[in-house]
Amino acid sequence: MTHGMRTHTHHPPHLDGDRDWRDTATRYALVPLRIFLGITFLYAGLDKLTDSAFMKDAGAGSIGDMMRVVRDSSAIPAMVDMALKSPVAFGYAMALGELAVGIGALLGLLTRLAALGGALISLSLWLTVSWAADPYYYGNDLPYLMGWIPLVLAGAPLLSLDAALRARRRQRTGDYR
Repeated sequence: MTHGMRTHTHHPPHLDGDRDWRDTATRYALVPLRIFLGITFLYAGLDKLTDSAFMKDAGAGSIGDMMRVVRDSSAIPAMVDMALKSPVAFGYAMALGELAVGIGALLGLLTRLAALGGALISLSLWLTVSWAADPYYYGNDLPYLMGWIPLVLAGAPLLSLDAALRARRRQRTGDYR
């Protein structure tokens, strides 16, 4: 021992099992987040596409009326104005974007790109729809934005098509790093 610190790396056998469990839990830590965000965005996209009231310029529950309501309280009214030029097209773009993000996250396919898309959707919703939430943490879009960031950074190294494709590429090229 030097200065009160352990200098050897031997661990008693009963601690090795704990370390193995922690290592496994660490490797799989992002999988539940990926599943939750993937299912949520897939559901949100399908919900928009199957809601006959949502995909309209005006009327109760329509994308157009919702955008007109949030326009003056949003952080970036010009962003809402752009969407209001064609609310139905914007609604379809949002729904299809949510579907693509959800599928990408669930399958772990182009995960970083899907997560970036999810983060951008969440950011745009936070700056428009939920910006006026007071206090700010009552708005649900900010936590979604923060949830996507670890997946943007780490991707989906396990239980994903990205990992399977990476392994296949390595096998083909002989790169086993």
